[in-house]
Amino acid sequence: MNRVVARALLVVVAATVAPQVSAAQEGVGVGFTDIGAVVGLGGIGGASISLGGRYEKIIKPLPDLGDGLLGIQLGVDWWSWNYNYFGSNSSSISYIPIGLTANYHFKMENKKIDPFLGAGLGYQIVNASCVFNGIDYCSGSYSSGIYFVTKAGIRYFMSQAMALYADVGVGAATLNAGLTWKIGSGS
Repeated sequence: MNRVVARALLVVVAATVAPQVSAAQEGVGVGFTDIGAVVGLGGIGGASISLGGRYEKIIKPLPDLGDGLLGIQLGVDWWSWNYNYFGSNSSSISYIPIGLTANYHFKMENKKIDPFLGAGLGYQIVNASCVFNGIDYCSGSYSSGIYFVTKAGIRYFMSQAMALYADVGVGAATLNAGLTWKIGSGS
């Protein structure tokens, strides 16, 4: 499954990068909004990959903080793992972290690059089952709850409407990478 997802992502990136590398760039500005899909690598525990999405809107200039920009981002991911052993005995767990971050976007001369740092709060939905001889031993061992989010990320614009995207930090995986698409008419 990992190889299929990785190959599909490479095909999409290759097909979109080649014709649009020379497109004029606007970068991000107040009102810029994008949405995208990410694949998480370096999963936590026994998870090998995660799947997720990102939505962000740039809402305010920050002239007193190096002329950066403030964005609000919603990130949602999903990952799980399962183990079967000794016949019908099994363990499984799934996580759905949902995070809301305030992102500081650095002012860059090169508008193709958009590095940012973020901090916020998240809520993690956890479902677990550890069945051995018909008894679920995970009951109460895993719980959903609130967590702090810190992240660093970057966009690399291939065109005015599409960017390669990556972030590292708290969430479903060590590194999340994918594509984002500009929506709306903000700069």
